[in-house]
Amino acid sequence: MLAIIGGTGLDQLGNLKIAHRQVIRTPYGEPSGALTFGTINGHEVMFLARHGYGHTIQPHEVNYRANLWALYEQGAKRVISVASVGGIRADLTPGTVVVPDQIIDYTYGRPFTFFDGRDRPVTHIDFTQPYTHELRKQILTAAVFAREKCLDGGVYAATQGPRLETAAEINRLERDGADMVGMTGMPEAALARELGLSYAAIAVVVNYAAGRGNSRDAVQLGTIGLIAGPAMARVRNILGLVVESDAN
Repeated sequence: MLAIIGGTGLDQLGNLKIAHRQVIRTPYGEPSGALTFGTINGHEVMFLARHGYGHTIQPHEVNYRANLWALYEQGAKRVISVASVGGIRADLTPGTVVVPDQIIDYTYGRPFTFFDGRDRPVTHIDFTQPYTHELRKQILTAAVFAREKCLDGGVYAATQGPRLETAAEINRLERDGADMVGMTGMPEAALARELGLSYAAIAVVVNYAAGRGNSRDAVQLGTIGLIAGPAMARVRNILGLVVESDAN
């Protein structure tokens, strides 16, 4: 089954026909909320709002382990993460939808692995390619059929939050090779890999990163909702076709 994790701007799926919601307990605590089960275009899917259904959970407080474990336990095989980001690369202007292919982790203090504790053997995962190629291709193909512009590739910088970055920090991220910046990409991607889940992300640029474009002096927080709404509608169109292709 395909699972969708919604981020800022996508705490519900308007095209999801809800069958039921289920509260899940995990060995790692409670997920961000109940899992929502339903269908999109007649095909089964499960959905979880990363920040809670009232958008009350800060990026650094999300229980990423519980979220991924709950989806895995309920039969998810593929996970698509939807996240809002700030655009660093010149062509990643507000409203752009992009499927990243690499990630840099700047987070700290977050429980980041299922393989902790001395009662478990040392376990390493290969993370050379953090996003599953086949699932990324599926998203990009769905975007073509949906006639929605979606850029292929980019480096996602995962920062701690909840504050936004300084202009100097964004300059540093750019020097490191980052194209966009968000707060929820890690450890979510690595945890999915540890569980053997196919995982890919759809990033929606909702603002210029600090020091860029109209965020040169200050990030225009008041316009983020205006940008996110139409962009997330495009993401829903893409997801609808992903679900159909996933079922075939």
